[in-house]
Amino acid sequence: MSHLLHNKKWNTGKGLEILFQNIENVVSQHASRQKKIFIGTDSFKTNKNTCFVTAVCILHSDNGGGRYYFYKEKMPTKRYHNLTSRITEEARRSVEVAEYFIENYEIKPKLIELHLDVSSANGKAKTSKISDMLQGYVRGYGLSCKIKPDAWKFLCLGLRIFLQL
Repeated sequence: MSHLLHNKKWNTGKGLEILFQNIENVVSQHASRQKKIFIGTDSFKTNKNTCFVTAVCILHSDNGGGRYYFYKEKMPTKRYHNLTSRITEEARRSVEVAEYFIENYEIKPKLIELHLDVSSANGKAKTSKISDMLQGYVRGYGLSCKIKPDAWKFLCLGLRIFLQL
């Protein structure tokens, strides 16, 4: 039986379509070398739709270079009528991908790092009030996470992908 992630239209960073099975192979090999996998979701809201972009990123070295894979999904904006529901959905989508790799490839949670689009709970940003809640949600799955300003990977990728819409 196919997982929902297999039914998504996944793309490479260059925008080429790729089967999720190929991404699974790359991620599995990367994790077998004890290298981290980065996962994050960003979203963009219009009057009609909210577009979510979920990405899986692997780095080849600490000096840069790597690959990323993503899928975009448009949902009716009315389903995510406020910032809390939209950012919570971003975190849920990222956890879903991480859990898939953990359950199906026995990748250790310590090798997966989620990047959340929230600011510190001490800050004054709109997402500050849900920061602790979402970090707790992710850590409840045994995963580590980064928040702004350290959650740079998916904020940059999300912007780049949204500009392609």
